[in-house]
Amino acid sequence: MKINHRVIRTYRHAPNQFSQELFAELPARYNALAQVLSFGQDRRWRRAMVSRVTGARPSLMLDVACGPGAVTKRLAALTDARIVGLDLSESMLAQGKIMVQRSSLHSRVSLVRARAEQLPFADETFDALTFTYLLRYVEDPLATLREITRVLKPGGAIASLEFAVPERPLWHVLWWLYTRVLLPLGGYVTGGRSWFDAGRFLGPSITRHYQLYSLEWTRDAWQRAGIEHVEIRRMSLGGGVVISGYRRS
Repeated sequence: MKINHRVIRTYRHAPNQFSQELFAELPARYNALAQVLSFGQDRRWRRAMVSRVTGARPSLMLDVACGPGAVTKRLAALTDARIVGLDLSESMLAQGKIMVQRSSLHSRVSLVRARAEQLPFADETFDALTFTYLLRYVEDPLATLREITRVLKPGGAIASLEFAVPERPLWHVLWWLYTRVLLPLGGYVTGGRSWFDAGRFLGPSITRHYQLYSLEWTRDAWQRAGIEHVEIRRMSLGGGVVISGYRRS
């Protein structure tokens, strides 16, 4: 998908549609290239997020925006829980199904296509919940957080992973250069035009998101959604952020 002004308008006014188009050609090599282009940090971030929800031995977990299933697979490896992976992208879920088959997780993992803003589950269904790189692709982050919290049992653990913008001036400049120049070029070399387009979109989308929704706003939104003991952990010099907490009892 060529990134142009029309596409950016679609992102701003129809983020669900945009995300489906952006990720349509990425799933087959998504996990591998995410590791390469993040210098191995993506996997470290995911491990940190998963560690926040697996300590209480949950029996039923939800992985929102599961993509091709990297987090889902790790949740299955660290717990005995049944896990539901949910994503809006058909191509991502198709790759996730391959992961489930190869990992022999049919009895424990189910994949569902749905929007995070309208989860097809009853109130207080899950013991724990994760979501990854989600809030930049929804129209109303607070409403989405409230919907996600709705399906979590009181006291249940919740954690998210998102890109972030480094605060220190030097790291901010280096991050800007990497996301605007090196990341698109690296994406093109390793993954072709679709990865170039995704890489070129990523940096500006992160910047815009935090211009609208700072980490302070996000902490408050989590609390307003009914989550307590909210912790924010910046990682990799501020390039990633793991947020976690528990649904208010």
